[in-house]
Amino acid sequence: MALAMQRKANVRLPPEINRILYIRNLPYKITGEEMYDIFGKYGAIRQIRVGNTPETRGTAFVVFEDIFDAKNACDHLSGFNVCNRYLVVLYYQASKAFKKTDIEKKQEEIDKMKSKYGINT
Repeated sequence: MALAMQRKANVRLPPEINRILYIRNLPYKITGEEMYDIFGKYGAIRQIRVGNTPETRGTAFVVFEDIFDAKNACDHLSGFNVCNRYLVVLYYQASKAFKKTDIEKKQEEIDKMKSKYGINT
């Protein structure tokens, strides 16, 4: 056990790897308990959020306690078959998730500035 902890301390992971996994292509009827059964095998889970709106159905977020558990789960479960659907397991990247909303906010700011200064293009 001590050797495993020492080995983890010496490993440097790429910056895109984090403890939050984004899962796509889930069956719409999957429950949080079933998600715990699938992902709990790879380590302690802090939180699971399964999408329930029409836009987020079939997706989920799984937050692990340890980054190495998240990496192990991502490596092993990407392409895993659940109810004849192959899971797509990715690392959550906040910069990509909020990119669309940032663009919309910037466009609103530009429109406000144009109307403020009377610029029509």
